Amino acid sequence: MYFPLHPDTPADGLLLKDLFAGRGLDLEAMHSRMNSLMDAEGLPYNRRTHTYNSRLSQELAKWADSQPGFEAIHTALYQAYFVDGRNIGDPEVLVDIARSVGLPAETAREVLTKRTFKEAVDEDWHQARRSGITGVPTFVAGNYKVVGAQPYDVLAELIRAANGNVIS
Repeated sequence: MYFPLHPDTPADGLLLKDLFAGRGLDLEAMHSRMNSLMDAEGLPYNRRTHTYNSRLSQELAKWADSQPGFEAIHTALYQAYFVDGRNIGDPEVLVDIARSVGLPAETAREVLTKRTFKEAVDEDWHQARRSGITGVPTFVAGNYKVVGAQPYDVLAELIRAANGNVIS
C-alpha cells in the first residue's frame, strides 16, 4: 500500500531544514539514527538535504507491480532517493529508473504522462487513512502496528504480539 508522505512538496523538492522548521527536531540526530539503523541492516544510506514529492514514483511503482520483475523498481527507487539524492518526483528521473531495471521506458513515460495509476494510488492513500496509518514505514500485524524505521528486534516483537505473545 502506498502512503502520502508530504504530498504538498513542490515538484523541485524542499530542503529538509525547511520541511522540519519550527518543529524542534534535530536533523543531525535524525540522520545519525537512520544511518545507524541502515548500517545495522546492511543497507546503503546517505545524508539527504531535500525531500521530494513521491506521488509520481508511487504511480510508477504501482504500474511496475503489475510487470514481470517488478521488485527491482522498489530497490531502484530506494537507491535513487536515499542513496543518490535524486528527485523521484521528476518524470525524467523516473523514466531513467524504470529503464535501469529493464522496464520499457516509453511505457513508463506513458504511465506517468497519462497518470494511468493515479486512481489506484488514490485508493491506497484512502486505505492508509482508514487504517490509521500516519507515517512510513508502518508495519501492521494483527491488531498491532509499529511506525517508523525500526530495528529487527522491534519487528520480531510485533510478530510475537500478533501471534498472541506479550510484547516485552
